[in-house]
Amino acid sequence: MEEKGKLSINMRRILLLINCLILAVGVCGGPLMMRLYFVEGGSRIWLSSWLQTGGWPFTFIPLAILYLYRRKTEGSDAKIYFITPRIFVASFIIGVITGLDDFLYSWGASKLPVSTSSLLIAAQLAFTAIGAFFIVKLKFTSYSINAVVLLTIGAILLGVRANGDRPEGVTSKAYLIGFIMTLLAAALYGIILPCIELTYMKAKQAITATLVLEIQMVMCFAATAFCTVGMIANKDFQAISRESKQFNLGEARYFTVIVWNTIIWQCFFVGAIGVIYCSSALMSGVIIAVLLPVTEVLAVIFFSEKFSGEKGIALFLSLWGFVSYFYGEIKQAKQQKNKSPENEMTTIQTESV
Repeated sequence: MEEKGKLSINMRRILLLINCLILAVGVCGGPLMMRLYFVEGGSRIWLSSWLQTGGWPFTFIPLAILYLYRRKTEGSDAKIYFITPRIFVASFIIGVITGLDDFLYSWGASKLPVSTSSLLIAAQLAFTAIGAFFIVKLKFTSYSINAVVLLTIGAILLGVRANGDRPEGVTSKAYLIGFIMTLLAAALYGIILPCIELTYMKAKQAITATLVLEIQMVMCFAATAFCTVGMIANKDFQAISRESKQFNLGEARYFTVIVWNTIIWQCFFVGAIGVIYCSSALMSGVIIAVLLPVTEVLAVIFFSEKFSGEKGIALFLSLWGFVSYFYGEIKQAKQQKNKSPENEMTTIQTESV
C-alpha cells in the first residue's frame, strides 16, 4: 500500500469519493435509525450510545482483505499490522472521548426531533474549523471561511426554525437538557476530528489505508468499551429482553433496528476517518454539514416532519457553501501544482529558450 503523500491524484480522488459515499450513508442513516429506536419505544441511552461504535468488528473484513493482498504481493514478509504502541494509546484515548461524545449525542437524540438535533452538525462544523485551526494549524482561505459561515448559518436555521419542535411526551426541562447535551456533543466531536488528523501528522510512519483502518478500529473499540461500562452500571443488558417485547414494531424488528444501527453508524466512523486521511478534518466536517439537508428530507419522509421554507433556504445555503469549499480546494490545488519544482523547471527552460 502507498503512503498518503505518494498516492497519485487520481487514486486519492477515488478513495475520497468512496469514503464520502460511506460517510453519506452514516450521516443520513445514523440519526434516522437512532430516532426510529426512540420513537418506537426504545429508551436506553447507553445502549444507543454503544450501537454507534459497536460495529467495530466489521473492520476486520477490509483489514483481512488488505492483508491477503500484501501476502500476495510481498510474500511471507508482509506485516500483519502497522499500528505502533504510541499510535494505539493515542487512538484509545480519542476513542474513550468518542464514547463520551456518543453518550451526549444519544441523550440529545432521545429528546429532540431530527430537525432540531441537526444543530449538532451546525455547531460541529464551526468547532471543527476552530479546532483544526488551533490543533493542526489549518490555514483558512476565503473560500473555506465562506463555506463554514454558509453551512453553519444554514444548519442553525434548520435547527432553530424547525417546526418539529418538542416531541410529544417530552417535558420542557428534558427538551432543554437534550438541547444542551447536543451542543456539548458538537463541541466535543469538533475537537475529535482535528485530533485524529494530528495523530496522522505525528505518526512518524507511512499513513496507509491499513493503518487508518487500524486506528479507526481501536477508537471504536475504546468507545464501545466505555459505553459497555455505562450499560453495565445502568443495567441495560438486563433491560434489552424486556424492551424488545414492548417495542412498537415487534420483537424481531427491534433486533433488526439494533443491528442496522451498528452497521450504519460504523459507516459514519469509517467514512469520517477516511475523509480525514484523504483530505482534512475540516473537509470531513464540511461533508457532514452538506449532507444535513438530505437527512432533513429523509426525516420528512419517514417521520412526517414538516419541510418549512427555512429548510429550503438552508438547503440552498448548504449547497452554496459546499460549492464554495470545493472551488477553493480545486483552485488551491492548481496553484500548488503550478508552484511544483517540475513546473518551475519547465517555466525556466521555456524562458531560457
